[in-house]
Amino acid sequence: MCKPKTKWELCVEFHGHECLGLAIGYRQALYALDALEVTRDGDEDLVAIVETDACGVDGIQVLTGCTIGKGNLIYKDAGKMAMTLANRQTGEAIRIIKRADTMPEDEHFQAVRRKITSGTATKEEQAEWTKIQKARVQKFLSLPFEEIFKAGKVEMPVIEKARLFQSVVCSQCQEPFAESKARLVDGKVVCSDCHQEYSRGW
Repeated sequence: MCKPKTKWELCVEFHGHECLGLAIGYRQALYALDALEVTRDGDEDLVAIVETDACGVDGIQVLTGCTIGKGNLIYKDAGKMAMTLANRQTGEAIRIIKRADTMPEDEHFQAVRRKITSGTATKEEQAEWTKIQKARVQKFLSLPFEEIFKAGKVEMPVIEKARLFQSVVCSQCQEPFAESKARLVDGKVVCSDCHQEYSRGW
């Protein structure tokens, strides 16, 4: 009989690889679920608001069950390693953000990363980078929560449940789309792809 995958292994499988970003979302989600005394959501009772589109969001999706498709994963483009988990049933919400001083990067780490991102790293440096990353992930997963995150209860965000919209057909490309995204051009319905914004600076 196969041994069930751990929650971390499920997150890695979904994301495709281990990385520090995934570990951040993983630990945020675990803490938030425990703080709100809830488990993975099968419908829309939970709402997750993520403030970056980085790797950690995948861990949050896997553990909380909040997804774009269900309408209960909200992306707020703030560029912060922060997430809020809210429970519609109780009206409770908690926000968690990574501390700025967590696991600082030394000069060697930054130098190897520059070579990796520029595509100039040798095979040895690529292997070293993999080793460095794995060590950082394991360290991050073992550190006390309070050392790496700030967390606190926040006011329940007002987010309506996902709505279903009637489909309409674009008069230009003939593709169907949700009527909530419809625009008018010369009195005819067009989609956002076919619509050209008009502005005089206001």
